[in-house]
Amino acid sequence: MTMRQGSDRLAALRGASVSLAAAILAGCQSQAALYDTRSIDTAAASDVNIASLTEVVQQNPSDPAAYNVRGTAFGKAGKLKEAKADFDQAIKLNPGYYQAYANRALVYRRMGEDAAALADYNQAIQVNPNYDVAYAGRGNIYRGRGQLDLALADFNRAIQLDSTDPKAFHNRALIHQARGDHQLAIQDFTQAISFAPQAAEPFNGRGLSYLAMGDTKAALDDFNQAVRRDPQSYEGWTNQALAWEKLGEREKAFASFSHAFALNSGYAPARDGMQRMSRGGLKTSAL
Repeated sequence: MTMRQGSDRLAALRGASVSLAAAILAGCQSQAALYDTRSIDTAAASDVNIASLTEVVQQNPSDPAAYNVRGTAFGKAGKLKEAKADFDQAIKLNPGYYQAYANRALVYRRMGEDAAALADYNQAIQVNPNYDVAYAGRGNIYRGRGQLDLALADFNRAIQLDSTDPKAFHNRALIHQARGDHQLAIQDFTQAISFAPQAAEPFNGRGLSYLAMGDTKAALDDFNQAVRRDPQSYEGWTNQALAWEKLGEREKAFASFSHAFALNSGYAPARDGMQRMSRGGLKTSAL
């Protein structure tokens, strides 16, 4: 790669505004759901791409954007130490690089270092008070700590800044759900679905709120949509089974519990559900 090619590549990558927070998908009702439709190229984590980005870094050793972009690829590849090192260098070269602070914060979160992540989100917000990604990320930390008022304020701010961000709506819905405000949760899950219709998590979340409100058929419809989008979701299959159970469809419930158990034999709600259905007289094999 020539120096001119390296510069052109870096300019293109910088223009794409790639961020690690927009690249990593996650999904579990009990955790921070960081799914996002604005993901980077699916080949970003490949060895070939990382090697190419390394050439860009070598051609532009003083440009923080080069390190930030390569750090994003390392993060997507699960190489967290390498990602952190690149974000460290990007911040060293440009202490006002708020995107790199938010990217490093997400790496810290994946390392289980929430205090360091919180400090980085705070720094990103101090540099750019209108950076919605940092509010959404910080809100997840507050939610994980049980500081729901602070989390809610951050998600409200993120939504105010970017009203099309499904993560913020989804995570705010989880707070409403935890507080028993299921109608508000359903509204936010519905908004998340409208912006990320292929994501399973908001269907699962909305289904749980419908189930809590006694609308079992609506809940079942949502759980069906969730497992259609993510057939590996043992939580989704278990939730579907719970809806079938409430509707009195014990054989269908057992089948869904069994599917969840096959995906994760350590998931107690699936195992317990199978046992309940077995005690009801179904002809099943031994668990």
